[in-house]
Amino acid sequence: MPIYEYECAKCHRRTSVLTTRVSETVEPVCRHCGSRKLDRLMSRFAMPKSEDQRMEALADPANFGDLDENDPRSVARAMRRLGKEMGEEFSEEDFDAAIEEMESGGLDGDEGEDSSGSDDDL
Repeated sequence: MPIYEYECAKCHRRTSVLTTRVSETVEPVCRHCGSRKLDRLMSRFAMPKSEDQRMEALADPANFGDLDENDPRSVARAMRRLGKEMGEEFSEEDFDAAIEEMESGGLDGDEGEDSSGSDDDL
C-alpha cells in the first residue's frame, strides 16, 4: 500500500495519503486547510544504518569543522545535518521557523532569553 506525500499550494504544509493499490486514482485534499491544490512530493526513503554507524558518523570531528557556536546560521546548518544523520525528519512548523530565523541571522543573544523579567536561573 503506497503512501503519497503532497505539499499544499495554499498553506505549504504536507499531507500524506494512503492508498490501497498503486493503480488507485488519488484526489488529495489538504488535511490542514481543505485545499485541493496540492503538489506531489518525492517521498523520502530510508537506508538503514546500524546504531554504531550513526554514532560513528556523528562523532567524526570532520563533520563539524565549519561549526561556529557563536553564529546562529552555522548552528542551524549543524542542526539540520544532525537531524538528517539521525534519520529524523524535523518537519514541525516551529522547528522549521526557528531554523529559518537562525539561518537568516534573525536571532540575537537576547531574543531567546526568558522575558519574564526574573533574573532567577532554574
